Amino acid sequence: MRGIEWIVDAHGCDPAALADLPRLRSLFDRLIAELQLTPVGNPAWHVFASTGGVTGLVMLAESHLACHTFPELGTICLNVFCCRSRGDWDARRILSEMIGAQVVDVRRLERVYGPAVAVESGRTTGS
Repeated sequence: MRGIEWIVDAHGCDPAALADLPRLRSLFDRLIAELQLTPVGNPAWHVFASTGGVTGLVMLAESHLACHTFPELGTICLNVFCCRSRGDWDARRILSEMIGAQVVDVRRLERVYGPAVAVESGRTTGS
């Protein structure tokens, strides 16, 4: 099994966009289309009444796409796990266009699983 996980933290986002469920649904739709992902069900969403923040999750044939927004901080945390090998995607451009992100930090974790082998952050361990 070979997979890639992107852990994305974006800051300086438009607080209104981070609380806007239709816009976040559009963000998920765009990520699914651009990354050629395969949803296996409808996304689940929860809006927090106290802050307007949103948590979203969609299960994928490839694994999952999830987000947590913090409008009060102008931040979104996004996680995409794809259990098939693929190239990188332009998270900075997409999040800037869709939610006004000013700073985007992308961490890419390659996961390779096989007999006694695991790869994490470029380090290989095994027996």
